[in-house]
Amino acid sequence: MTVPTPRRASAMREFFSGVGFLFRGFRIWVTAPRLMLLGMIPAAIVGLAAIAVLVALIVNIEVIATSITPFAREWSEVAQAATHFAAGLALIVASILVIVNTYTTVTLMVGDSFYRLIAAHVDAVHGAPPEQQSQGFWRDLRRGIAEGLRVLLPTVGLAVLVFALGFIPVAGGVIAASAGALLGGWLLVVELSNIPFESRGLHLTARRRTLRGSRARALGLGAATYVVFLIPLGAVVAMPAAVAGATLLTRSVLGEDARLSTLATTTEKAKEPPHER
Repeated sequence: MTVPTPRRASAMREFFSGVGFLFRGFRIWVTAPRLMLLGMIPAAIVGLAAIAVLVALIVNIEVIATSITPFAREWSEVAQAATHFAAGLALIVASILVIVNTYTTVTLMVGDSFYRLIAAHVDAVHGAPPEQQSQGFWRDLRRGIAEGLRVLLPTVGLAVLVFALGFIPVAGGVIAASAGALLGGWLLVVELSNIPFESRGLHLTARRRTLRGSRARALGLGAATYVVFLIPLGAVVAMPAAVAGATLLTRSVLGEDARLSTLATTTEKAKEPPHER
C-alpha cells in the first residue's frame, strides 16, 4: 500500500501565515501591556527623527527631482512634468525603503533591553529555549552594530533598484512600491529577528540561512510590518508587536513549537497508567 506524501503548504498560504505572526504579536498588548508601552518609547524617539527626514524630503522633492533629471531640460513641458513626477515618486518610494530599515535598525539598538524583555516574554509564554550565555556587553554591542550595518548596506542597492523601477511607464509607481514592500520587508524581518535568534546563539549568517528556508513565511511578516510602518505613527505602535511577531516566527522556522508539542504529548503518555495506554 502506498502511503500518501503530505502536501507542503503553498507559498501563498505560508505568506499569510507570516502575516499572522504580526497580528499575534499585537496580542501581547493584552498579556504584557507595560512591556509593550516600554517598547514604544525608543520607537517614538527614533520615529521623530525619521519623520523629520521624510518630511524634509517631501517638501523639497520638486527641486530634487529636477536636479536629478537634467536630461529632461530640453524636452517639452509635458514630458518634463511627467519625468519630474516619476523621478519624485520613485525617489520617495526608494527613500522610504532606506528610512524604514534604518529606523528599525537604530530603534532596536536604542531599545535593545526593552525588546529583549518582549522577546523573552513571548518565549516564556510559549516555552523558553535554552538560555545562551552572554559574551559580554561590549562584545555583544560591537557584534550588534556590525550585523546591523551588514543588513543596512544592501538597502542602498535595493533602493537604487526601486528608484529605477519607478521610471517604468504607467505602472512604475505601483511596481516600485510593491518591490519596496517585498524587498524592504525581507531586510526588515532579517533585522527584527536579530534578538530572538541571538538569544539562541544564532547570528546573522545562520539567521539568513534559516529564514531563506521559510522565505514565504518570513516575507509575510516582513511585508506586513513594512506596510504598517508606513501608516502615520504605525511604526511606533507596531514596533513592539513586530519584535514579538519576529520571536514567534523564529520559534516557527526553528521548529521549537513542534518539538515542544511532541515532548508534551510524550510526557502525558508516559504519565498514563499502564492499563490506559
